[in-house]
Amino acid sequence: MGLNTTVLRALAARWQERGLRILAGEPMSRHTTLHIGGPADLFVPIAGGEVLAAAVADCRTAGVPFMLMGRGSNLLAADAGIRGVVFAAGGEKPVRSGEEKNTLLLDAGTTLARAANAAAERGLSGLEFAHGIPGTVGGGIFMNAGAYGGELRDVITWAEVLTPEGAVHRLTCAECAFGYRESRFAHSEEIILRAEVALSPDDPQEILARQRDYAARRRQSQPLDYPSAGSTFRRPPEGMPPAALLIDRCGLKGLRVGGAAVSEKHAGFLINCGGATAEDFFRLMTQVRDTVFEREGIRLQPEVRFAGDWPAELIWEE
Repeated sequence: MGLNTTVLRALAARWQERGLRILAGEPMSRHTTLHIGGPADLFVPIAGGEVLAAAVADCRTAGVPFMLMGRGSNLLAADAGIRGVVFAAGGEKPVRSGEEKNTLLLDAGTTLARAANAAAERGLSGLEFAHGIPGTVGGGIFMNAGAYGGELRDVITWAEVLTPEGAVHRLTCAECAFGYRESRFAHSEEIILRAEVALSPDDPQEILARQRDYAARRRQSQPLDYPSAGSTFRRPPEGMPPAALLIDRCGLKGLRVGGAAVSEKHAGFLINCGGATAEDFFRLMTQVRDTVFEREGIRLQPEVRFAGDWPAELIWEE
């Protein structure tokens, strides 16, 4: 363990007494969709709510760094791993009806696929776009996940968060400060606990048909047979070509660094062809970025989040 082992062991013992599962030195490659990442000092699956609030308070009191992740679908974890504690949101709770008509309450650890299916079963439209996004509600809110013209900010009415002071606070959609693949939570220490979405009544069969259509489009256009983090780069500013088109125009499909490659099927996806390291992936990302900037004059920015103990020579330069 990279931090004070006595402190970490004391935290682990305390949490085990509370019934939490503690994994020491757990490889992050087992918990990211890229299948990349070294060991976390402590990896703690946790359902959220009061248990999470207490565990986070313990970390802050002990001065131990921590991070919260969902399904690891937008995360590039360092080969050296992550120091401190990784709390992995999970424990799917039932989707419940919200406080107003045609609304649903979604726990942060609920997968977006389950949320979309629950909406469809109730004849509520508005979450179809989220069905194929491989993440959780909390992670989706964090980055304002979206696809096929829809985004979570289109349906969120409020989000309930845990503040750094340990209080539970409710934020309106406007207060969440959603932007393209970002929110206030990317810049604050608040932890998303749950949210309400407002949807529209529709025929359940029509909703399911749209979900199937989106799924078919994904299978046709995306390299779903390989581990990836989805779109690796953010969409360039309005009026500029999409990142995938820029990468394709530069002839970079198939470009490979170690086990990481630019997908031949969709240039916006960088994939793990087998045995890729975080360094492979990082160096491929920078090579793609630099080539596109040199030939197209547009500097791509990452959509994936970097986490963990990265060496100085592998720090992303904006």
